[in-house]
Amino acid sequence: MKNKMKFESALNRLEKIVNTLEEGVDELDKIVELFEEGSELADFCNKKLEKIENKIELLTNKVHKSEETEEL
Repeated sequence: MKNKMKFESALNRLEKIVNTLEEGVDELDKIVELFEEGSELADFCNKKLEKIENKIELLTNKVHKSEETEEL
């Protein structure tokens, strides 16, 4: 499921889960189920953001190295 999920879809679902839990859920089993799904989605989003941050850092370093080479 999450392997094909896009970041935006995961974040939207996570927001819905948070809203549902904040509004209140009467069934303990449902609370646990939502909490578990929300935790998995939060982990997915965090990992995706870390990958993107690393990629941006690599690209930024590559640009800086290219600029330094051009100055020589």
